[in-house]
Amino acid sequence: MPAFYLLVPFLFVRFIFLSLLDRKATGRAAHFAPMQGKEMLAYYLYQLSTLMLLVVPFFLKVSLSLSPFFYLGLGVYFLGSLLLILVMKDFAKPDEKGLNTQGLFALSRHPMYLAYFVFFLGMAMLTRLLVLLIFLAIFQLSAHFIILAEERECFIKFGAAYQAYQKRVRMYL
Repeated sequence: MPAFYLLVPFLFVRFIFLSLLDRKATGRAAHFAPMQGKEMLAYYLYQLSTLMLLVVPFFLKVSLSLSPFFYLGLGVYFLGSLLLILVMKDFAKPDEKGLNTQGLFALSRHPMYLAYFVFFLGMAMLTRLLVLLIFLAIFQLSAHFIILAEERECFIKFGAAYQAYQKRVRMYL
């Protein structure tokens, strides 16, 4: 099976499903906070690694097998797909101030990045390509610096409400 088929749920949920829930949420999800210093390098690495995670599967195949590693990869992939659906549903419904604190956002301040990671980890496992895993590691490490910029922007925008949210909910898990 061509590996690019694995991207279909990601593209559908991230763009079409989210747009159906709330057209404004699609724009909010594409927004990047202003970056400072090393965060700019992280932003470019993030964009490059994202591009590679989306392009490389067009050149790969997934071999169906009965191995435990295949089934583990399939489970991780489906978990990532489920997390994507849930996080986009939650992201589309911020509170009256525009802050997301319900659903998965009550467990993690950045569940969208976590869902992306789990989804692409499942893809890397199913394709058994180390290069995808390397791009995923670059993606996740660079995302941390983007998250720091987002946290700064949220503190400026939401003030004490965001600070209270930071104290109540972990950054990742």
